[in-house]
Amino acid sequence: MSRESSRNGDTTGNMYTDLGAETKDAYTISRKSRMLARSVIGNVSPEDRIRQRCSVAVGDFSMAPLMRFCHDPVSATLNALSRTSPIITDIRMVQVGIQKKGHECEVICALDSGSDLAHNRGITRTSAGIIALEDRIRGSVVVIGNAPSALLAVCDMVSRGIRPAVIVGTPVGFVNAAESKELLRTLSIPSISNEGTRGGTPVAVAAINECITIYSEESFHEGSGHRV
Repeated sequence: MSRESSRNGDTTGNMYTDLGAETKDAYTISRKSRMLARSVIGNVSPEDRIRQRCSVAVGDFSMAPLMRFCHDPVSATLNALSRTSPIITDIRMVQVGIQKKGHECEVICALDSGSDLAHNRGITRTSAGIIALEDRIRGSVVVIGNAPSALLAVCDMVSRGIRPAVIVGTPVGFVNAAESKELLRTLSIPSISNEGTRGGTPVAVAAINECITIYSEESFHEGSGHRV
């Protein structure tokens, strides 16, 4: 785990942290990519950091201006991580991609729930899984990287008063992907999303992992004496 960070104010300065880089070469490659992204996108705010990481994840800086942040989602995510709220994903690729270092939250995949519900209702497995996890959705971090139907299911829950702490919603595709993200942005709930049909697992994972990195940095700087 390679890091270069000193003070809290450095997290958007010249310092750089990568919780996932286990070797010198891995850290060097990661840092070079982020330095380039900083020069193109800017590095003033936590949202800039997420824009950088999402752009690096897809290899395209045109991703940065498509990112949308509603109702202070970074703060909401950091607070949820501090409470060890569950992180609920739509598919296993998202579950596997989320950093397990830097936090103590359980990472749950919706595909592990709701199989009977999907069959009985004739709905997608991801949306059925989200519905089946309704009791755990409240106060959770929901990360949807692939399935518009799962994001629509979460949005329906929010409309019924079942509120996660934050929703990262970046499903990809030509059927309901853009529409589900537009619906998400109409809700009075913290969210990270992107405009249009683009997105996918790499974008969702990049967004939540950067929040985890920020949380890990702040946990250290606030006097714990060690990084979690």
